[in-house]
Amino acid sequence: MPARVSIQTEDFNLADEIAALRRQDARVGAVCSFVGTVRDGHEGNKGPPVLSMELEHYPGMTEKAIEGMIDEAQRRFDIYAARVIHRVGLLQPLDQIVMVAVTSAHRGESFKACEFLMDYLKTQAPFWKKEQTPQGAQWVDARASDDAALAKWGIDADNA
Repeated sequence: MPARVSIQTEDFNLADEIAALRRQDARVGAVCSFVGTVRDGHEGNKGPPVLSMELEHYPGMTEKAIEGMIDEAQRRFDIYAARVIHRVGLLQPLDQIVMVAVTSAHRGESFKACEFLMDYLKTQAPFWKKEQTPQGAQWVDARASDDAALAKWGIDADNA
């Protein structure tokens, strides 16, 4: 069985990750997944173009925090398993950053748990993100919209 959380520099293959989750449990009737990528900052993204992004974390602390997020998702939703992969290090536009995959008997629980985990990751996971733009490097803070997304689950955050 794959670990529930992986923090890594190397890329991941979504199909392989989903196949591993499905292979471990014949009860699975639904798999929901989300993959986040590095945007370049042009259309649809406010601000200057992103030339690269660097993500940092505290080994051990980050994994423990995400494990707690998965535990909370399992308390809230009728899911079988969840897997979170988050990349760190230097990333380029179009690179994959994060993957969340959730299995359950039915799609509704998987969808909700996947969205919950992403909202939680965006605001509560201990990652530090620095974007390189034509104007130089800048650390990126959580947005008020990320806090609002988490608030719909009854969790208050004050990151923005």
